[in-house]
Parts: sequence; C-alpha cells; structure tokens
Amino acid sequence: MPDLAAVLWDMDGTLVDSEGLWSITMTELAAHLGGELSLATREELTGSSLRRTSATVLREVGLPDDGASVEKAGRWLLDRTHEVFAEGLPWRPGARDALAAVRAAGVATALVTSTYRELTEVALDQIGREWFDVTVCGDEVTATKPDPAPYRRACQLLGVDPDACVAVEDSPTGAASAEAAGAWVLVVPAGPPVPAGGRRSFRESLEGLTVSDMRLLRSASVP
Repeated sequence: MPDLAAVLWDMDGTLVDSEGLWSITMTELAAHLGGELSLATREELTGSSLRRTSATVLREVGLPDDGASVEKAGRWLLDRTHEVFAEGLPWRPGARDALAAVRAAGVATALVTSTYRELTEVALDQIGREWFDVTVCGDEVTATKPDPAPYRRACQLLGVDPDACVAVEDSPTGAASAEAAGAWVLVVPAGPPVPAGGRRSFRESLEGLTVSDMRLLRSASVP
C-alpha cells in the first residue's frame, strides 16, 4: 500500500463547530418564510448542498420549490449565515492540532466543503488558509456531496490517487462522498449517526490524532 499522499478535510462539523450555526440559520430561514423546520429535517440536511437545503426548507413550510424561489431562499440563507460565521467559528476539539500535525509531516492537504466559496472565505479568514494546499467548495463542482465529485476534484488538483488519501468527515453525506471517490474515510461524528463502511474508520474526536494514526487506518480498513 502506498504511503499517505494527502489528507482531505471537511469543514462544517469536522474542523469547525458550524453545523449548529447552520441549524440556527436554516431555522431562521423557515421562520422568515412563515413556517417551522423540524428537528428531523435539520438533521437530514447535515452536510447538504445549499440548493438542496433551500428547496427542502421551502417544501417544509409549504411553499413551491421552483428555481427562482430556491435561488432567493438560498441567497437569504447565505447572507444570514455570513453574518453568523463572521461573529466567530469555534474549532472542533483537537482539529487545530490535527491540522498542524499533518502540516508538520509535510503531507498535502485539501479543504473539501459543500459550503459555497463566498462563505468558505469567511471561515478561512478565521481558521487560516495556510493549512490547505487547495480548497474545493460546493459551488465549484458539477455535483455536491454525497456525489464523489468534490473529493475527486481535490485529488485531481493535488495530483494524487484517492486510494492514497484519507478524508476526515463528520456526516453520512460527506463519508459517502469521500468513499465513493475512492478515499479512505476517518469519521468523527458530530451529528446524525454515520453508518459503517468498508473504507471507514471511526474516532470519537480529533484530539490526539497523529499522522501515524491516519496511515494505520488505511491498512487496518478492509476495502
């Protein structure tokens, strides 16, 4: 098995504790549209794309999910989440140290997120761009998670084989995307349960995670 070529990081819920913030702004969007968002729907939308999120919220409150309505709702959600992100994004436990360990080992890195570029830039202003060689956002790929396109794009930009990479994810959607792309997946759940998979390993948090751990999980998993 080849050495670890790159670590591919999800952002929301994995590196920063922002899934709860998205839950707040989605709930606010539903209220803005005159309705309510159920807990089940908020959990279902963990790691989802902006378009799918907007369409789902519209349907939940009983409004049509035509193209113009989805675009308008998405714009409102982006603007509101921009305000919330700008107030501060807390790190997930151990995330900053894990990023530093990978950087110190000289392993290539990518940020692979369903969040749109304009909002990712707000997050990067806070967590730092220096951690990543490349970044892939939800509005820069032909399809978003759970489709494999985001992770395939990151590997293409880095010039690495997905099979030589570990993706770090927190959600069922993200884990499915990375696994379908051919990467090995380290799952650190932060919300809805993530089912087991042949290329998936699980860890309660990123605290104490080392590059050696990432190398070992690839050899310990069974494809």
